[in-house]
Amino acid sequence: MARVCPGDEARLQAMLRQLFRSVKERITGAPSLECAEEVLLRLEETDDNFHNYEFVKYLRQHISSALGSMIEEEMEKCASDHRQGEEPGYDSVVQHVTERIQDSREYKDMMHSLKGVMTAAVEDMSNGFEEEEMRCPDRQRKIHREKSSSYCTDNCSDSDSSFNQSYKFCPGKLQLIVDQLDPRQPKEVRYEALQTLCAAPPSDVLNCENWTLLCERLMASLSDPDPVFSDRILKFSAQTFTLLPLHMTKEIYIGLVKYLELYFLSRENHIPALSAGIDVTNPNVTRLLKKVRLLSEYQREAPSFWIRHPEKYMEEIVESTLSLLSLKQDPSHLVSPKLLDPIYFFALVDPKAVWFKKWMHAYYSRTTVLKLLEKRYKSLITAAVQQCVQYLELCETMKADEILGHSRHCGDRQKTLCYSAQEVQYVYFIHSLCLLGRLLIYTQGRKLFPVKLKNRKDLVSLTDLLVLFTQLIYYSPSCPETTPDVYSEDCSPASTVLEILQTLCDQKECAVECLHNSAVIGTLLQPIHNVMKGAEAAPDCSETAFIHAADILARIASVEEGLALLLYGENTNSSEEESPPGAHVIAQFTKRLLDEEISVFPGSALQPAVQGAFVSVCCQMYGTCEGLQALLPYNLHESIAQAWRKTRLLSESVPAPMPGSHAASSVSQGHRNAASSVLLASGSREVRGAPKTASTRQTAAAGKGREPHGHPCGQAATGTASAKQMSSVGTKASSQNVSSTKFDEFQSTQVPSMACEENLLDDLLNFAATPKGLLLLQRTGVINECVTFMSNQYAKNLQVSRRRKADRGVVLAQVASTAAGAAALRDSGFVSALVAGLWSSLECGGDDVRVTHPRSTPVDPIDRSCQKAFLALVSLLSSPAAYELLGLRDLPNRAEYSLREVPAGVTDIIDRLIILNSEAKIHSLFNYEQSHIFGLRLLSVMCCGLDTLLLLETQYQVSRVLLRAQEDNVSETSASHGGFIIDGLSVERNHVLVRMNLIGGPSERTLPPRTLEEGDNPYPWPMFSSYPLPHCYLSKATRNSDTKQDGDLGRLSSCFTVSEKQTEWIENCRRQFCKMMKAKCDIISSGALGELLEKFVLHLTENPSECYFPSVEYTATDADVKNESLSSVQQLGVRMAVRYGKFLNLLKDGAENDLALVLKHCERFLKQQQAPVKSSLLCLQGAYAGHDWFASSLFLLMSGDREKTLRFLQRFSRLLASAFLWLPRLHVSRYLPVDTVESGIHPTYFCSAHCTEMLLKTEAPLVSSAFHMSGFAPSQICLQWITQCFWNYLDWIEICHYIATCIFLGPDYQVYICVAIFKHLQQEILHHTQAQDLQVFLKEEALRGFRVSDYFEYMEMLEQNYRPALLRDMRSIRVQTT
Repeated sequence: MARVCPGDEARLQAMLRQLFRSVKERITGAPSLECAEEVLLRLEETDDNFHNYEFVKYLRQHISSALGSMIEEEMEKCASDHRQGEEPGYDSVVQHVTERIQDSREYKDMMHSLKGVMTAAVEDMSNGFEEEEMRCPDRQRKIHREKSSSYCTDNCSDSDSSFNQSYKFCPGKLQLIVDQLDPRQPKEVRYEALQTLCAAPPSDVLNCENWTLLCERLMASLSDPDPVFSDRILKFSAQTFTLLPLHMTKEIYIGLVKYLELYFLSRENHIPALSAGIDVTNPNVTRLLKKVRLLSEYQREAPSFWIRHPEKYMEEIVESTLSLLSLKQDPSHLVSPKLLDPIYFFALVDPKAVWFKKWMHAYYSRTTVLKLLEKRYKSLITAAVQQCVQYLELCETMKADEILGHSRHCGDRQKTLCYSAQEVQYVYFIHSLCLLGRLLIYTQGRKLFPVKLKNRKDLVSLTDLLVLFTQLIYYSPSCPETTPDVYSEDCSPASTVLEILQTLCDQKECAVECLHNSAVIGTLLQPIHNVMKGAEAAPDCSETAFIHAADILARIASVEEGLALLLYGENTNSSEEESPPGAHVIAQFTKRLLDEEISVFPGSALQPAVQGAFVSVCCQMYGTCEGLQALLPYNLHESIAQAWRKTRLLSESVPAPMPGSHAASSVSQGHRNAASSVLLASGSREVRGAPKTASTRQTAAAGKGREPHGHPCGQAATGTASAKQMSSVGTKASSQNVSSTKFDEFQSTQVPSMACEENLLDDLLNFAATPKGLLLLQRTGVINECVTFMSNQYAKNLQVSRRRKADRGVVLAQVASTAAGAAALRDSGFVSALVAGLWSSLECGGDDVRVTHPRSTPVDPIDRSCQKAFLALVSLLSSPAAYELLGLRDLPNRAEYSLREVPAGVTDIIDRLIILNSEAKIHSLFNYEQSHIFGLRLLSVMCCGLDTLLLLETQYQVSRVLLRAQEDNVSETSASHGGFIIDGLSVERNHVLVRMNLIGGPSERTLPPRTLEEGDNPYPWPMFSSYPLPHCYLSKATRNSDTKQDGDLGRLSSCFTVSEKQTEWIENCRRQFCKMMKAKCDIISSGALGELLEKFVLHLTENPSECYFPSVEYTATDADVKNESLSSVQQLGVRMAVRYGKFLNLLKDGAENDLALVLKHCERFLKQQQAPVKSSLLCLQGAYAGHDWFASSLFLLMSGDREKTLRFLQRFSRLLASAFLWLPRLHVSRYLPVDTVESGIHPTYFCSAHCTEMLLKTEAPLVSSAFHMSGFAPSQICLQWITQCFWNYLDWIEICHYIATCIFLGPDYQVYICVAIFKHLQQEILHHTQAQDLQVFLKEEALRGFRVSDYFEYMEMLEQNYRPALLRDMRSIRVQTT
């Protein structure tokens, strides 16, 4: 074995010295000995020159010579094992060899020899170092003095390494230091002890047995007049706070707190008087502020680690702090003037009360703080409230000239470090404001109110405090634009209050308890009342104050409780003339601002910003059904549209500067600021729940130079650092303005103007969140521009919140529910972009997917990557939209398709994914089966809308294509299932074919499942390739047949023959009908119900007061209409309806001709009441586009009697119910306003469906929220139900009950039935919301288990609560005549 010769020690010492010199900086920078050792252990990882050190080379050579041969032998053994079949990895080989070497005798001998040589070398080096130090005592003293002086720096948070002294410091010396710090010792002795203590390593101080006594001696030395003692103790305290555990730092902290308590209570100390302010250059004040700042820093850091220690430590720290902050000078010891309390100094170093925010964040410490505040230190809260009250009183009484004079004085003194009495009071006020704002967030904190103030009889309640906060927004004085902005905007009263109120608004419980009351709302709106009356809003009120107030109002309106408060007030029975609800005040003010009838600040650059802020408040309200109903009289949609037109005209009129032009810009700086302010006030609309007004930072920027400055000299509160920061910002802005070119001026005008246009379009687009709002948007004539804006937002794919995504989905569903909206979506490019994105996910896959990692085979019928596009198409292709997008459009059906060709519209999707009737189409798909299943699923949902089904069948013969595909999917060798191959496509086609061919409710037809079963027969349902369908899909339930009438039904019939007053017999009939529906609804057959309806409508139309439409004479005979032709959609609908009627045993042979005659008569009868319309919409060109499902239902109800059906429909057309049950009744009707007719939106949508959404929010809030989360609108499915008269959703008898209920009891029962259905489906809706397929569920699934009679009592309750409002709304659809 190799041995190391003793003669090599000198060379080894030289190597070690080289290594230590190279790593000297890293070792000396380590805070402890353990850290220094860690640096050396990880040197190979951190030092690039590690392998170049001579010492490292020496070690490598020594190991190689001693163990090299042994390592090679072990490696050979491992290689031999590998050849015998074992395949260990490289890491396992290294580990195995290392373990064998370390366990060997050679390794132990080498380590023993190396350790001996190294020990000798290190001892020689250490002895030589000590001898050198002893020979130079003067040099040693000099070094210690330099190090000691370095500790007495102003930065009390710095710490230095004690590694070089650690091996010489012993516990006995700490005891000596404690003795030397005795106040009775000479000053030089105590000075030397402090010097030594500051050089002590923290690990040795940690082991001090007399720690408590040491802390006492240190705190006693703080009173020494020599500033060196104070600085060194603070330096040691800072090191202790940084490096020692809580149980030791707690002693230091509490000692400092007690010292300050005694300091402030002592009359011998030089505590500044409040009237004199605070002069930071005063040495006594400087030393006091250092102590306060050190405590403040510890207060902010302690919450991050005190949870890891016993709770008593935290309690002692909290109690000592609250005790110090609550300390007041004893009035008996004071003559005059009043001295400053500790809270003033703490406020000066921490104006925003960050310490209190951190202490209140965690429940662990918050409980202790609130308990102590309640039991012992409530005076701290009382004093904070007192400061806020005094400041508000000062603002209300201060004159404008005093503000301007004092502001100029502050501008002259901004470079000094002296705070006046007013500035000190202002800082304390800001600190109190932040402390109270944080306290109000928590329930126990709010329970500390009310509080009792001096010189005030009444207690200050929680509401009083919030009113005070609100008043501070308006009444805080603001400095003029010429005043230098030398303080941080975040410390202005208005900005601070805004931040507090925003935090309260964002937490529901806080908002309800603090802000949702008439007192706070009234205070927010009082200046608006004043402006509308022509008076001054508030003394020294600024534009920014109005923007702040609008921000709070928008947040209040964004939640249901706050919206209800604004719409109806706290007392709904109060007279509207005496105190109109806040929503009406805001709407009036906003409309007058938009119409330029009033100007809050004439000539102000921020006037547009105020308009934008209050429009955002209105957006929060009219984006809901109930809010829109309340704001309808103000026609805000017209005012906003007019403002948008003016803005667009202004932006188009600004000429672009020509290159080289020296002409001055035609747009002034004031106009640029105004445009920027509008942009900032409206903001980028991220979430509807979060208000769309400017954020705190944005509004501060918008109001730069005009932000309420609070106290006249409040700008000095945050010190010179804030002044430098704001000064640099101002300098930067000035330099940018000076250096801007003519093109920059043009761009700065154009870009904000374009943004202002977009914000106004976004405001208008919010109307589309409700059915009636969409009608108003259509009437403005800018729906195309709004939809284009929405499409551009989709195309940008901006990252928005989940709620904002849901809002977009709701707006899309609402827009797609109308023909005009669908046309706008198509023309804007939205449909093309949606189809292209779908094709990319379905056929192309992601561009970033590597070839080496192919996509997994989809398991679900619709892959997750395509789910979003699928749901968007489901929402888009409702019946009105489908006709607008597909009507009169042929499929391409080309002979060849390129693999790179991307579909551009809905017809292309049908051509490429659904109607695959050629080999070219099949071969053009990369994922044929997955893509075709996607198309079949989409077709299944589309066919749930019967009008869409008829359109697809008549234009594209979809069922014929599917039957041919089934016929081709036959195996010659398979005998089961008629030879059909059972696969995913055949099962999907079978389901779709049954759904398309059969009409019936949940118990009248059976749809085959889309999944296979376990066992020998996985798919027991028969497949077919031609009609008729197998009988197993027809329900085996007993067909409808006439039932004998019992006594109740007879009494109901007798009501029509008894001679009574009109109102009495109508009410009597309705009571009998309700009684029978509740008790014996099963006894009424459709035939008997038809007779009752015929008699009831006959008597009802004889009463002029019950008639809504005028009588129209109709004299056409069968011969007159016999030669007229029905549309192909109507003809196919006739065959489908007759087939359903025969299934129910209601119709006989020849019924098709009779029903066709009925529809021809209806079309001619209604055409007499139509007005000519010029429109590009397909649905308005000619007769009603869909099938008349109501007339077909009446034909079945009358058992196929053509004459009775026609007489009934002619009489029924005079009633209000006909407008909502019989949709073709008002097709391009002359009884509707022209703009309503031109919009193509039916009253059933903007009235019935709108009211359903409004009631749903109150009656079934969970369902309403589920719809919103799904990005789907209840109005769309309601419109589909009503349009096809619930065919395929309810059994026939329930359809009869629906029709009879709406005719007997009134058209408002249509809304109540829809609400009852949603309530019935609540659990399923919640489940499918979570599964993210709510749209598909509601459109595909029948309403199983729902019976109209089961919800009669519930609907009667709804009638009592909502009938007056609903009937008033329904009666308002007609054109108003004077």
